[in-house]
Amino acid sequence: FSKLHHLDELIVWAGYVGLTLIVFCETGLLAGFFLPGDSLLVTAGLVASQGKLHIGWLTLLLMTAAIVGDSVGYAIGRFAGPRIFKKEDSFFFKKDHLRRTHEFFEKYGGKTIILARFVPIVRTFAPTVAGVGQMDYRKFLSYNVIGGVLWVASMLGVGYTLGRSVPDIEKHLHIIVGVVIVVSFIPVFLELRSKKR
Repeated sequence: FSKLHHLDELIVWAGYVGLTLIVFCETGLLAGFFLPGDSLLVTAGLVASQGKLHIGWLTLLLMTAAIVGDSVGYAIGRFAGPRIFKKEDSFFFKKDHLRRTHEFFEKYGGKTIILARFVPIVRTFAPTVAGVGQMDYRKFLSYNVIGGVLWVASMLGVGYTLGRSVPDIEKHLHIIVGVVIVVSFIPVFLELRSKKR
């Protein structure tokens, strides 16, 4: 538990298997919405830049986990269907999260699968909503692959580049993670603001 305050140490401790499971759970399982997607990937890129993880293997594994995770989320929506929307609110499940994702999906269509990768909470529920809405799987899969590749490559790339170009960046990791969290929530705040207008 002491590693929870030091995300870089947690990443080294979890290794490839732990990171792959976290990305899979966040994108594939409805209960994974609270997991640290963007900040985890950026920090993993920083850790890889220090030679503690291999950037090639990390990229391949996490892209695969993101794509497979979304496909599992789609399957859950496709087969569970209307029962998901009838489910009562609980600690891990809120109908409002699913409703907001559905609205996002309706507004942006198939591009939602790509755009959702970069929006916390929405990225967890978008594939499930696509499944509930009976989106054609081949179409879904093409957007899923594009989104998974872009999300993992960009987030790992930012961390890796920062780690290679900024000296002693690990001393300021908490600032980097804070900035990533704030930036990742900007689309949510913009959407809420436009709704209030």
